Amino acid sequence: MSSPACAGRPLEQTSPRELRRVIAAGYIGSVVEYYDFLLYVTASSLVFNKLFFSNLSPVAGTIASLGTLAVGYIARPLGGLIFGHYGDKIGRKSVLVVTLLMMGIATTLIGILPTSDQVGTLAPVLLVALRIVQGIAVGGEWGGASLMAFEHTQPHRHGFATSFSAAGGPTGTAIAAGALGLFALLPTEQFYSWGWRIPFLLSAVLVGIGIWTRLKISESPLFLQEKRRQLEQGQTKVPLWEVLRAPRTLILAFFAMLAAFTFNSLVGSFGLTYARDSGLDVSVILGIQVLGGVCCALSMIAFGAISDRFGRRRTLGFGMVTGALLSYPFLQLIGTGDTVSTLLAYLMFYIFVNGPLFGPSGAFLSEQFETGSRYTGASLGYQAASTLGGGLVPLLLASLFSAQNGGRGLVLFLLIGVGVTSACALAIGAATSHRNSTAITDNAAHEISGTVPLQKEKSG
Repeated sequence: MSSPACAGRPLEQTSPRELRRVIAAGYIGSVVEYYDFLLYVTASSLVFNKLFFSNLSPVAGTIASLGTLAVGYIARPLGGLIFGHYGDKIGRKSVLVVTLLMMGIATTLIGILPTSDQVGTLAPVLLVALRIVQGIAVGGEWGGASLMAFEHTQPHRHGFATSFSAAGGPTGTAIAAGALGLFALLPTEQFYSWGWRIPFLLSAVLVGIGIWTRLKISESPLFLQEKRRQLEQGQTKVPLWEVLRAPRTLILAFFAMLAAFTFNSLVGSFGLTYARDSGLDVSVILGIQVLGGVCCALSMIAFGAISDRFGRRRTLGFGMVTGALLSYPFLQLIGTGDTVSTLLAYLMFYIFVNGPLFGPSGAFLSEQFETGSRYTGASLGYQAASTLGGGLVPLLLASLFSAQNGGRGLVLFLLIGVGVTSACALAIGAATSHRNSTAITDNAAHEISGTVPLQKEKSG
């Protein structure tokens, strides 16, 4: 997206060293953000129902705990809207530093919260408030971390470069589960008294590392060119309005990621509770999460690279279909209460479902929007899907499971239905927007090379 005035002014090429630094900063920052955000997911499934909802029955306490989990996901689109706007207006880098700082403060404060036995109903109220802050922060994080890698990289490597930001999620999960699992080895009374708090307090250290890495990287060259172009032409654009002018693109982004978050909820929160109720010890479950998170991160990077070769939609479609097919075996295996079977179920799902669904997602969504509204558009599509698939689905899965007294029929119906719906939406989007998305990729190549004037990008 370039004017003739800017077309003759080539963009400065990102050096290999700087590119590695940008990718590393995106990965490390995402690890820290998702360590904080997903530490809460793990704790809400295994700990918070006993500490913050102790006046409820075990089933009601679990549902209430997962309800606070949903609040964070509901806040994510708000974060995407707020920080997406400022990321498109003032720059990607500064926004990423702010979101990381917000997340770190909220997570550290959770580590010192009083429980319901100490302050009554004030405890869950404070927990929900801090969860909202977490949701707003992570809502602004994902788009910026992916865009920095996307906008520093040549188009033929977009999938591989952006996959590292995605891989920060399961890496953060693995570290969070490992930290919580380590302290879960304490005697039960000590773990529920103070042991669970330490992983939350460690966030302060991790955030310091993440901010240091992000302060050392350069701003996106495509963003700088777009701002220069707008100044030279005297333009003032509202990013949200630019996105809403082509709502089909935003709807496609939502449906493309809905299956990803729904299947992630199956393994990330509902699966943990189900495995525990099937007889597995908490420390064993967290150990499986650690190994699964590492394999999932490697799978995301691999499928990000695969998407550069075979296309984003084919890779995403593969993940949607495998998610629908593997949901039943996954529940069967973790329902046995056997450690090896549960480990096999998690590895199978993480590698062949989460990997192809999240690995190419950063590149796929970034390619759908213009540079001037890319942060806003990609963030809103991704975070809206996270609200429904990541926030409300765990609650729905737990409720359906409870309504059937442990039956899996309705749970499977929901999971398979979402997978098929997302695959159909992706196929329809591919059939109606192939030419536009090809034009976007071509424009991205010209933007980076700066060699020829560009047509106005079209949302695909």
